[in-house]
Amino acid sequence: MAALRERLSCCHHALVTWDGGCAPDALQAFVSLVQVSVAPGGKVKVENIERLMMSSHTDSSFDLVLLGLVSGCSAIHSSDLLAEVARILKPGGIVLLREPQEAALRSPAQLSSSLTLSGLTEVTQIPPEQGMDQTGGLLGPSSSDVDCVTLTAKKPNYEVGSSRQLSLSRRPGPGKPSADQAAVKLWTLSASDMNDEDVDLLDSDDLLDQDDLKKPPPSSLRLGGCGEGGEKKRKACKNCTCGLAEELEESKSAAPKPAVSACGNCYLGDAFRCASCPYLGMPAFKPGEKVLLNPGRLQDS
Repeated sequence: MAALRERLSCCHHALVTWDGGCAPDALQAFVSLVQVSVAPGGKVKVENIERLMMSSHTDSSFDLVLLGLVSGCSAIHSSDLLAEVARILKPGGIVLLREPQEAALRSPAQLSSSLTLSGLTEVTQIPPEQGMDQTGGLLGPSSSDVDCVTLTAKKPNYEVGSSRQLSLSRRPGPGKPSADQAAVKLWTLSASDMNDEDVDLLDSDDLLDQDDLKKPPPSSLRLGGCGEGGEKKRKACKNCTCGLAEELEESKSAAPKPAVSACGNCYLGDAFRCASCPYLGMPAFKPGEKVLLNPGRLQDS
């Protein structure tokens, strides 16, 4: 913590926070201690922790912010409050924080994570027995009956939202083209490159051999269980996409439907046939015998 002690001696603007649990005498004694620890001519500002976010402090106002170090302080520092502290700290500024630790409150690891998410870096926990030596006497024992955790963090050496233009230009070595020039030359097409008559184009058919020209059998295009069951009992799968379902449907619709007798006496002859029988004028035949009908007799005259 030598950097923290050195920062205290160079600090010109410090902020001390307090809450309702602090005794006036303890606050006055602590502010006097901070005033002695900072650089000659440095200013120490005192702020109630509940009104810190309502104060109109400008960005990068303080070199050092002391949170909850006054004896009797029991404030819990929210994420929004820590973000406000990071805003008013100068680049490279330090925050020293002490917070009570109880079963219902956050752990030291969670508090360290909140400091990091607020934009602060180099978060370090200070053991209670080393607080006096590492903080130049600022961190004394807490008068609270609960255990406390003390951490220190630093704002990065740049302002939030700052930007800087990057120079990406590279100087090539002597006699060597730069990487950019080599890339441009590689991908640049000349006028001769654009003339198809001067370019030997590769025929895509030359890439095919005799096996590629053979038409695959339809059975090899079936997926899953499509077409299983032989030629007479072929069945398409449930989600058929190879065309077998349409093929089987067309074959069913194209098959001729056998004529069905309404009276059952068509085979006996015209004497037993009704007036609309398609077998009128044809000789008698045996039951079950295939009879070819004249298409002209199936049409109305």
